[in-house]
Order: sequence, then C-alpha cells, then structure tokens
Amino acid sequence: MDMESNGKGTSLPNDGVDAYGFSIPQAWESYEEAMNEYGVVLNRRSMKWSKLLQGKVPIEKNLTVKRYVRKGIPNEHRGTIWMVSSGAQEQLQSHPGFYQSLLAMEHDPKLEEVIHIDMHRTFPDNVLFQSSAEPSQRTALYNVLLAYGHHNKAVGYCQGMNFIAGYLLIITKDEEKSFWLMDALIGRILPDYYSPAMLGLKTDQEVLGDLVKAKAPAVGQLMTQFPGIWTLVVSRWFICLYIDVLPVETVLRIWDCLFYEGSKVLFRVALTLIRHNQPEILMARSLMDVCECFKSITKGPFTQDCHHFMQKIFAEPGSLSMATITKMRESCRQRIIMEETR
Repeated sequence: MDMESNGKGTSLPNDGVDAYGFSIPQAWESYEEAMNEYGVVLNRRSMKWSKLLQGKVPIEKNLTVKRYVRKGIPNEHRGTIWMVSSGAQEQLQSHPGFYQSLLAMEHDPKLEEVIHIDMHRTFPDNVLFQSSAEPSQRTALYNVLLAYGHHNKAVGYCQGMNFIAGYLLIITKDEEKSFWLMDALIGRILPDYYSPAMLGLKTDQEVLGDLVKAKAPAVGQLMTQFPGIWTLVVSRWFICLYIDVLPVETVLRIWDCLFYEGSKVLFRVALTLIRHNQPEILMARSLMDVCECFKSITKGPFTQDCHHFMQKIFAEPGSLSMATITKMRESCRQRIIMEETR
C-alpha cells in the first residue's frame, strides 16, 4: 500500500485507500482536497496537543482537555489519550500478563466458532484485514475477541464487537491495548449493549425516541406512527458506534469524545443527524420511506466534513447532560422490563 504523508495524523493514499486501509468511496470525488484541508487542521491541533502534553501522561480531566478532545485528537496521540481517559491504561497496568493468560487458557469451542465465522465479514474492503496482508490484522482481531469473550462470559461474543475491535486495532496497533479499550467500552462506557438480552441497547433506542420528541417534535410525532421504528433505524448506529454508518474520520472524532465524556455523545450525534435532516425525514410516507431516509442522512458532505460535523453535535441538540441521560435511561429501562414481563 503506497501512502504519502500529509502532516501529522493523516496520510494521503495513492491507490484508492485511505490512511486506515479502507477503500475511498467513489462518490467522494473531492477526498484528496478534503484531506489536504483537514491535514492543515490536524497539524495545528497536533502542535497544540504536543504543547499540552509536554511528554506527560496521564493527563487530568479538565475543561481545557475536554475542549481539546472535542476539537480532535491527532492520530499520534489518539491511542494514548483513549487509554488514559477511559481508564483502560490503569487496568492494563494493574493486571500485567492478564491478556496473555486469557489467550493461553483452554478455549471454548463455541466461542471460537462464532468469532471465526465473522472474521471474513470484518472490513472485507480494508487492506489491513485481508488474509493476504503481511501481517494481517485478522489474527490480532481474533485474539482480542477470543480473550474478551473469556474475560466477560456474560457477553461472550456479539456481532458488532468485531468492528469495534477492528477500529481499536487500527488506531492502537496493539492487541493488549485494544483488549483493555474493549473492556472500558463494553464494561463501563456502554450500558449493557452486547449482553444476550441487549437491554441497554433497547433502552438507549427508547431514550433517543423520547429525546427526539422533545428536541424535534415533528419527527417524534411521525415516528409514533410506526411502532418499533427506532430499533429498525438506529440499532446499527449504536451497536456499531457509527462504524460503517459515518465516514471513518468522523467516527474517530466521535470516539475521541466517547472515551473522554462517555456515551451521551452517541445521542448528540443521532439528534444532530435527525434535526439537521428534518425536512427530508418529514417527507416520509411509509415505514420503507423512513428506513431509506435514515440510511441516506448519514451520507454526504455534512457528515464527511468531520470538523464541522463535530462542531454541530455540540451546538445543534442544545443542553444534554449525563444526569439527564441517566434519569431517562432508568425510566425507559423500567418501561421495557414491564412490557417484556407482561
């Protein structure tokens, strides 16, 4: 793969492949121009981050760092900041050799089988994950998922986790760090998305529905015509953390905030997509129309310009505190449990 450097944190491909090994969408004609412009932004951010860190890690959580994270973490610092801000670094240091011990133990054949089935489905268009790659990330991906399945037996393996582990490996280039970041995401940051009952995922879909009623009432009213619609249109957004939904650079910028601020950023993204595209959504006349619309609103210049998009997610939805999300989650969770036990 022939890459030419474009400042810190990004590269320009020569062969239709981006800096992370993914094929550049053919519809994105101005990719190189966009990446050149974004490269200037990244260089500026990189200098500011280097000055802020001054070789010191860990960093304390404060308003300055929060502002820096929201404006984007350059790739050369991204893995480190994710590790520190999520608590994964602390876990890694507190459990030396733990990851290797999970790989060395006797493996559950059923777990091995379900993970193995998804290997060829994980980023088939990414050159790093093809079996012909040297080295192929498939082996590292398999190891991380297998180790995590043994570590968290209540979850084991669930579809969607392969994409998350894949992104973590692309950024950290390290199995053990990817494992501990998975642990931070699934064990602490995301509330019960991947357990067999997926109660946390169902809850967050309901929370989003209630938020839309408050912040985009016309869309909220439309959606009430179609029972169960939120599961159809946003379950993939949440379970894959916007992977294969939004452009790669945009997803990584969202994850910067996810590791630092927590899961409320997932709602900010969803609300921004919905509010920004209200006129198109409100033209929907059927369930099929709504589903097609929710696929199309994730594409195009609005989501490709990750810097502008990230500014919008912190402005468009208005105030959205973690305390509000927690309260809404408790209410929606109880509602779901009552409905499922009738």
